[in-house]
Amino acid sequence: MATQATKDENKPLKVEILSKTYVKPQKPLGRKECQLVTFDLPYIAFYYNQKLLIYKGGVEEFEDIVEKLKDGLKVVLEEFHQLAGKLDKDDEGVFKVVYDDDMEGVEFISAASENTEAADLMDEEGTIKLKELVPYNGVLNLEGLQRPLLSIQITKLKDGLVMGCAFNHAILDGTSTWHFMSSWAQICTGSKSISVLPFLDRTQARNTRVKLDLTPPAQTNGDAKPPVAPPLREKIFKFSESAIDKIKAKVNANPPEGSAKPFSTFQSLSTHIWHAATRARQLKPEDYTVFTVFADCRKRVDPPMPESYFGNLIQAIFTVTAAGLLQANPPEFAAGMIQKAIVMHDAAAIEARNKEWESNPIIFQFKDAGVNCVAVGSSPRFKVYDVDFGFGKPESVRSGTNNRFDGMVYLYQGKDGGRSIDVEISLEASAMENLEKDKEFLFLE
Repeated sequence: MATQATKDENKPLKVEILSKTYVKPQKPLGRKECQLVTFDLPYIAFYYNQKLLIYKGGVEEFEDIVEKLKDGLKVVLEEFHQLAGKLDKDDEGVFKVVYDDDMEGVEFISAASENTEAADLMDEEGTIKLKELVPYNGVLNLEGLQRPLLSIQITKLKDGLVMGCAFNHAILDGTSTWHFMSSWAQICTGSKSISVLPFLDRTQARNTRVKLDLTPPAQTNGDAKPPVAPPLREKIFKFSESAIDKIKAKVNANPPEGSAKPFSTFQSLSTHIWHAATRARQLKPEDYTVFTVFADCRKRVDPPMPESYFGNLIQAIFTVTAAGLLQANPPEFAAGMIQKAIVMHDAAAIEARNKEWESNPIIFQFKDAGVNCVAVGSSPRFKVYDVDFGFGKPESVRSGTNNRFDGMVYLYQGKDGGRSIDVEISLEASAMENLEKDKEFLFLE
């Protein structure tokens, strides 16, 4: 079954590039500069962050839709002008994001794959077939010194369209990504202005100047490749409201003494995934396993930053234990560790982490989340299925092939809304095969 799925997903899509243009803010803005800060710099060696939104309909109006999207983009970039700029360095080697009116702007690609149906792209397994539908595969964020910081590809399908976006992760996190996407959609559906302006002065969160001595890579055209590793499989597991409620009830059935408050949906689901991935990997009892969450720090820093803060304001929070200890204990053991680590990551802990990094800057590789890890990115609180540009809400939202490694997990709001959650997991093929058979994980009665 897995072999056939792998065979099918490796069939390349036939995609024809129709045009490539560039989109800039509608009005001249002059030169704008903003220093990258400690929260941004560790991600400079990640790959561009790729998101795909799959829509039904809009085929006959495709050319009009493309122009409408460009027109809306021109307007929204007046506020989100950093996305139309480039990375740069000042005379002291400190990274910054720069926009000037003579820059190219955002790359905008129009394409067609007219033998492909939307349903073909919504399989629960695999991302390889999506590769031709989103730009900048295998492109490092550091290449933003030469490339646009945002590239968008709109692909016409037989019965719908796909929007594939590649964002430079060195300049924004998930919260800022979806703020931009929802703002762009707002303009495209008739609003004269966006409801929440981005807060662009990232130095308000941290103003330490850190010099990084990095040599920019040559343009790779998608040829930068991660180290050779065992083959991965990616799959989406959809958890209904009912399943989420049952998982949460199970984890909260016997709260540990001294527990400050019930375990949240995130903590409960994370525990569920961590246990299942550890079982699927068949780790030895003495093997270490790490749970990592890239936590939003906007409300944790002192002073707090607004939700509209544009940039990266995340930090990795690590929880480590032995596989045998994790599996020998009830779920509240892992949930308690995760909850404690999250609660303890307050303004003082963030400050200490920043100072430690600034004294010895370490550039993260996209896979540096820990040994035998489960690393959670994205968040089900992002209203990804509300991103409506005027031709309906997306049928499916996916991550691209970049920044995937064994144990990477993306959580998305479920298409059905409410408390349903889609769990997009990458695991080594043998572990994924075990996970697919794990009735406890799948919550089969």
